[in-house]
Amino acid sequence: MSLAMLCSILIVSTLAQLAAADFYRDAEITWGDQRAKILNGGKDLTLSLDQASGSGFQSKNEYLFGRFDMQLKLVPANSAGTVTTFYLSSQGAGHDEIDFEFLGNSSGSPYTIHTNVFAQGKGNKEQQFQLWFDPTTSFHTYSIVWNPQRIIFLVDNSPIRVFNNQESIGVPFPKSQHMRVYASLWNADDWATQGGRVKTDWTKAPFTANYRNFNILGCPKSSSGSTSCGSPTSSNSNEGWRTHELDAAGRNRLRWVQSKHMVYNYCSDKQRFANAIPVECKRSRFL
Repeated sequence: MSLAMLCSILIVSTLAQLAAADFYRDAEITWGDQRAKILNGGKDLTLSLDQASGSGFQSKNEYLFGRFDMQLKLVPANSAGTVTTFYLSSQGAGHDEIDFEFLGNSSGSPYTIHTNVFAQGKGNKEQQFQLWFDPTTSFHTYSIVWNPQRIIFLVDNSPIRVFNNQESIGVPFPKSQHMRVYASLWNADDWATQGGRVKTDWTKAPFTANYRNFNILGCPKSSSGSTSCGSPTSSNSNEGWRTHELDAAGRNRLRWVQSKHMVYNYCSDKQRFANAIPVECKRSRFL
C-alpha cells in the first residue's frame, strides 16, 4: 500500500469518527432541565450544577462491549464538592457498571480520577489517580475499552488501568448485560473532596463541565433485544477494541501512570481488607 493511500485511509477514518460525534442523534438529556445544553449543531454539550440541581445525559442506545470515547473539559477553579462523570451502566438489581468519576478540588489542587468496576451488583474495586495535566484548560479524551477479555481505562490514549476477566478464579466480570453511556455533573460534597472535609462553595455556582466528540465503536442492542454486531474483519481498524490488549509500550506507560499518579488502590488497602485481600489482587499488579 502506498503512503498516499495510507494517508487517505487515515484521513477518511478520522473524519468518520469526528462526524460520528452528534449529541442530538446519539444522546438524550435525562435530568437537570435547562442546565444541560446541546450546542454547535450537536457537536458540543454542557452540563451545569447549581444549588438546586445538577444535570445529566445518556446514550440513546445500549451496548454489549465496545470502545467509548469522550472529550471533557472539567469545571475550572474551585470545583470542590462537585463530581463530573462519564460511565457505562446497566439497570436493575445486580447491575454492571464501569466508572470514570472526576472529583472536584479547591483552587490549586489537582483533580482526582475515581475509577470502579461493578459486576452483578458488586463493586468495591476502586482505583484513583491524580492527573498529570490541568483538565480544566482544554479538552482531553477519556476512553473505556470493554471486551470479553478485559476493561481498559485510557486518558488521551494512555492506559491508566486494566481490569482483566478473571472469572476462572471466581471474580465477576461484566459481560452479559447491555449498558448505556451516562454522564452527569452533581454535588457530592459529603465525600468527593478530601473525604467530605471541603464543601461546595455555592457562591461560585453555576459550575459547568464541557463534553464533545462523543464516539462509540461497539455492539448496540437491536430492536429485538439481541446484540447487533457483525463479525470482526481484519481490514477494519475500528474493530481493534474487540481484542485490545496492551503492548510493551502500553505496559510501560501503565507502570509509569500507576507508580507516579495513583493515589488509591483497593488492592493495597489493608485496613479495608484486613481479613483477606481480594483474590484478583494476587494475580496482577496492573488491575
